[in-house]
Amino acid sequence: MKKLLFFTLTCMLAVFLMACGNEASDTSKDNKTTDVAAEASGNESIDKLSIGFVPSRNPDEIITATEPLKGLLKDELKKLGFDVGTIDITVGTNFEAVGEALSAGTTDIGLIPGGTYVLYDDGAEVILTATRAGLNNDSDNPVEWNNNKPTAPTTTQATSYRAILVAGPSEKGKALAAKVNNGEKLTFEDLNNVTWNVMSSSSPAGYIYPTLWLHENFDKTIPDLAKVVQADSYGNAFGRLAAGQTDVLVTYADARRDYEESWQGDFGRTASIWDETDLIGVMPAIYNDTISVSKNSKVMTDDLKKAVQQAFINIGNTDKGKEVIAIYSHEGYQEAKNSDYDNERKAQELVQNLGSK
Repeated sequence: MKKLLFFTLTCMLAVFLMACGNEASDTSKDNKTTDVAAEASGNESIDKLSIGFVPSRNPDEIITATEPLKGLLKDELKKLGFDVGTIDITVGTNFEAVGEALSAGTTDIGLIPGGTYVLYDDGAEVILTATRAGLNNDSDNPVEWNNNKPTAPTTTQATSYRAILVAGPSEKGKALAAKVNNGEKLTFEDLNNVTWNVMSSSSPAGYIYPTLWLHENFDKTIPDLAKVVQADSYGNAFGRLAAGQTDVLVTYADARRDYEESWQGDFGRTASIWDETDLIGVMPAIYNDTISVSKNSKVMTDDLKKAVQQAFINIGNTDKGKEVIAIYSHEGYQEAKNSDYDNERKAQELVQNLGSK
């Protein structure tokens, strides 16, 4: 009887110990699951990030093309420790509007040219510079570009680009192009007798470097020109050139590639943009566009800034990302520092000094 009681108690103890062991095992599993969940939810939450684009293309085109950027950026930032609720993308009414928004802290991230950045670097910090495909034309001589049309990309990535002075299909535009292609030098009187289309005063390709070019070649600046029209986007500028409302425009080197279809589509020309336009001037190389962040943003911490920097680099290394950033002719990004734009500051200072005389 005692043996039977002992055996029964032993069995009960064994079952109890097994139950305790299973419970401990289940508790351990639960703890591990909880730890994983805690780690996954350890990301910092950001309610909203705002991104401002300058209107170097038609604003509607930019908004449509960059819509996928919202998801791509959210995904990348999540991997880097930040859960973002909403990403808001806007296009500024002009270049300065985005710079001002960055300075005010109402926009967190801005895709802006170097010229705009150096004007607003008291409230903005550059974190990336864009890389673009190099072009098969890079000469200082416009005739070489005209003899080597169309301008086409190469496989080499470049961190700088050219500004160009394009003559359109108007009678005066054709006369200037013919003179250049015949090897004759333009005079300031030639240029002062036509209608120019320029961008806002902080645009490197659309204002700053053309002003420097005028000063170096003719000791004049854009304000010295008799007929100047300021456009709010390059799309509008090319539309006016195609319509003969302006005779020449200043723009970035591969702009004609971007508006090749629009030239015979939206702008209603019968011949191609390559047949109807020629270069009459080429400006010195300009450092590429920036991705800058606001120094006065309520959410832009040092950690978030580093995450945004890495996120855009990662996006630029994917096929989907390249499709999105192609709206600005960007093909990727590399880390940038403030001193990269020192030459731009010199250009801005010269333009400001010239304008004050």
